[in-house]
Amino acid sequence: MKQYDTIFLDRDGTLNPDPGYINSVDQFTFYDYTMDALKQLSDSGNRFCIITNQSGIARGIVTLEALAEIHDYVLNAFHENELELLGIYFCPDHPDEATENRKPGIGMFQEAAIDHQIDLAKSIMIGDAVSDIEAGVNSNMDTMLLLSGRGEDAQKNLGEFSPTYIAKDLAEGAGQILGMSS
Repeated sequence: MKQYDTIFLDRDGTLNPDPGYINSVDQFTFYDYTMDALKQLSDSGNRFCIITNQSGIARGIVTLEALAEIHDYVLNAFHENELELLGIYFCPDHPDEATENRKPGIGMFQEAAIDHQIDLAKSIMIGDAVSDIEAGVNSNMDTMLLLSGRGEDAQKNLGEFSPTYIAKDLAEGAGQILGMSS
C-alpha cells in the first residue's frame, strides 16, 4: 500500500462523466464508484486536491457563477462523505492563451503546495488526459492515467510520458494504490 501526501485529482472524466463543458450543476454527476474509491483512499490516510482546466469560461460557455455552484456541490459531496478535500483549483484559460496555470503547466500545483504545505514529490496526479500526466511528471509526482473519460485516447498519445499507473477507472486505480490489485 502506498500513502501519498496528497492525491491530486482531475475533475471531468476522472470523478465524473465528461459530456463536454458542464455549465450547470444539473449536468454534473459523479461516477457510481467515485465516492467509494475515494473513501478507500481516505481511510488509508490520503487527502485530496482537485486540479481542473476549465476553458469553457474563456470560451464563454461556462460562467464563473455556474462553476462556483458546481464546485460547491463537489465540496459538499466530499464533506458529506467525510473526505478531506484541501481545495479545488481551476484554470479558466483558453488553450491558445494558456498561462502556466493551465495543465500541463504546474502553476495550480505549486499554488496548492504553498497553500497546504504539500510535498509534491510525495504526491500523485490522477487524471484522464495527457496534460494531467505531463503536469504530474513536471511536478515530480507519481501519475495515474485513468482510461475513463478521454483516457483511452490519451493512452495512445502519451509520447514520452509514462504514467506510474494505468487503471480502467478510479475504482481500479484506488485498488492499485492500496495494493488490492495489480
